[in-house]
Amino acid sequence: MKHLLLLLITLLGCQPIAGKAEAWKGRWINTEQCQSATNTWLTYRKTVTVDKLPQSLIAKIATDTKYWLWINDQLVVFEGGLKRGPSMHDSYYDPVEIAPYLKKGDNLIAVLVWHFGKDGFCHVNSGKAALLFDAQADGIEIISDDSWQCAVYGAYQNTEAPFPNFRLPESNIRFDARQEMIGWMSAGFTKHLPQAVMIADANEPPFGKLVERPIPQWKDYGLKAYPQTRYSATKDTLFCKLPYNCHITPYLKVNASAGKTIQMLTDNYEGGSTPNVRAEYITRDGVQEYESYGWMNGHEVWYLVPEGVDVLEVKFRETGYNAEFSGSFHSNDEFLNELWKRSARTLYVTMRDTYMDCPDRERSQWWGDEVNELGEAFYALSPSSWQLATKGIYELMNFQRKDGVIYSPVPAGNWFKELPLQMLASVGWYGFYTQYFFSADSSFVAPIYDGLHTYLHKVWKLDQSGLPVERAGDWTWGDWGDNVDLGVLTTCWYYLALKAEREFALQLGKQTDADRNLQLMQTIEKCFDTKYWTGTCYRSPGYKGETDDRSQAMAIVSGLATKDKYPALTKVLKTEYHASPYMEKYVLEALFQMKESSFAIERMKNRYNKMMSYPYTTLFEGWDVGPGGFGGGTINHAWSGGPLTILSQKLCGLEPTSPGFKTFNVSPDLGSLKEASATIETQFGFIRVDIKKQGKSLTLKLEVPEGTEAKVLLPNQKAKVYGAGAHDIK
Repeated sequence: MKHLLLLLITLLGCQPIAGKAEAWKGRWINTEQCQSATNTWLTYRKTVTVDKLPQSLIAKIATDTKYWLWINDQLVVFEGGLKRGPSMHDSYYDPVEIAPYLKKGDNLIAVLVWHFGKDGFCHVNSGKAALLFDAQADGIEIISDDSWQCAVYGAYQNTEAPFPNFRLPESNIRFDARQEMIGWMSAGFTKHLPQAVMIADANEPPFGKLVERPIPQWKDYGLKAYPQTRYSATKDTLFCKLPYNCHITPYLKVNASAGKTIQMLTDNYEGGSTPNVRAEYITRDGVQEYESYGWMNGHEVWYLVPEGVDVLEVKFRETGYNAEFSGSFHSNDEFLNELWKRSARTLYVTMRDTYMDCPDRERSQWWGDEVNELGEAFYALSPSSWQLATKGIYELMNFQRKDGVIYSPVPAGNWFKELPLQMLASVGWYGFYTQYFFSADSSFVAPIYDGLHTYLHKVWKLDQSGLPVERAGDWTWGDWGDNVDLGVLTTCWYYLALKAEREFALQLGKQTDADRNLQLMQTIEKCFDTKYWTGTCYRSPGYKGETDDRSQAMAIVSGLATKDKYPALTKVLKTEYHASPYMEKYVLEALFQMKESSFAIERMKNRYNKMMSYPYTTLFEGWDVGPGGFGGGTINHAWSGGPLTILSQKLCGLEPTSPGFKTFNVSPDLGSLKEASATIETQFGFIRVDIKKQGKSLTLKLEVPEGTEAKVLLPNQKAKVYGAGAHDIK
């Protein structure tokens, strides 16, 4: 009983992201006509009189699930709201600065709400379609209550089958323009909507505690013309090429008679083998335009146009996570340049409400994927990207089960299963610790520490020799593909998790925990070879498959494999090719660690050659499409982007030696390349390095940001330290 009480306190303590203490006056509102059915859309209107314009007015806006906000006929927020929830029972809210959109006199606030109305692998349904709006400042108060107008928007409807697969909380969107309330969000709209009803107070069930949105609002690139369009031979399908794989909402302008149905979907509609989302538009008489607000992704948008519809214009709106592609990589090898570029594009297309495995089949925050993704972000994107991983860390630990198990994907309303090795990777050196060390943000460490400690020391058990006992969990999974040596992988991932927890314990002054972890790590180090080393490779007792390249790689990068094993392990990694793109990142890193950079480049190119031969801008879940694509085979899976990290971090040698790149190493290892350059953006500014090889010597051009210090380590030279500024190094 005492243990359960402590665990409950631990789980509650993982929620420091609860709403601010300031009083909410707004109430959750909808209309008595609303049954909160799946795929419900609601319109809200409120006219407020402003006598004195405030310098600032932050509106706190919450919905289940998404909203679009207009003020005085101007679109202020395009797709606000985050998929629910920060924990199983709570909701996010958006802080939105609305002062610039107000005027003296009457102001019209209009909000369109989309209620998903079902659980998914990335969303927890509250069961209620509603809006909460709360904006308070001196002399002004705009709050949601029964003075608002609200109506179910009947023009938004469900399509017929096929529907999105069960993992997605989103529905297909059908819009019947014959029922459109034209101009409902404008001041000139004269029809009176029903009076809103108040259904709940803020921070109360069924919506739970309100947690401030921890990531930026989406970047809206605006409506643009497609780079290229073409009709099918039968003239019934308009194919519209996108500049690259991205999140888009499709737009059309047509002249038609009433009752014609136009279909909108992408070439990625069955990405990962099962249907995702599509849209339908049913015409009214005359010239009309429409944008379907549910985002979809792909390389091409398809408009299926029936006879009698004259297409006047089509456009797309790209939206995405609000971060810049501020990192870069370039070398004298165009294959590697393109691989880095596709890795970055794949990373970006798998970021939105959460990190995703893929933006089509699931849109789910699988933490095995996120470990690779968060590492890539530090080398490819601007610092605003870092917030997405921190959000994911809180969600992972806030969804910890009562038995101490953590699981992903979360947030989720229809998945509760643990993949033990993914969870060890998440909380460990490449997951939580990398997020802290590369960003220098330790704010999440104290809140999540007790839950992490419970998972590693209560859920996981050790055998008599002090090695972790393999756990099946709810899904025994180490990687896609065959010949997965789970025993070796389990020990390596557990060791790295202990290593991360030890650093966190020292940071928090928990010396007893730190000492205990060190003791456990030393025991594993002592027993590792005894149990697993065969003289030529690492193998678990009882494992009958071919030698696993993944497990050798993890033994190397964890530090459990001593350097005297490197020659034998190099031979293994030159002959065994079992890892999926998810685990290939660690194989490549292991090769660089063993100073086998030339072969690492060769293996990277061989492994990715088939994938790169396709005319796509993103990387795959497996090594090929169709039968060669593991797990359903999506063509946009950011766990495949490991080469991005390897090329910037290992080949160009940019690695932090203190949190946030306050100090960092520049230790390039070009292998077979003649030149390479990389740029990364840190909290201090940009680090840039340009490396050229002449014979066996390297020359560098290095830019060091103000407030930081670089240690340059070149072959056969003593390490030298450089301060802020530009440096030519020979």
